[in-house]
Amino acid sequence: MSEKSYIVQLKETTDVNKVKADLEASGAKVGHVYDTVFKGFSVTLPENAVSSLDAHPEVQHYEADKEMHTMKKD
Repeated sequence: MSEKSYIVQLKETTDVNKVKADLEASGAKVGHVYDTVFKGFSVTLPENAVSSLDAHPEVQHYEADKEMHTMKKD
């Protein structure tokens, strides 16, 4: 079973540790926690478990983690 990484944005009133525990109980591996610009974290989980993000009431938004650049390379 392959895994995929996501960036998860939570609702502002959410207890991050509660959501982390919920997802870790389903086999997710939580990475970096974001708390400056938005509340959330990076997470790696099996592709068939992404529905746990859809179903979680405290998840506001998530997207697949990918490499991004701030400057164009020639």
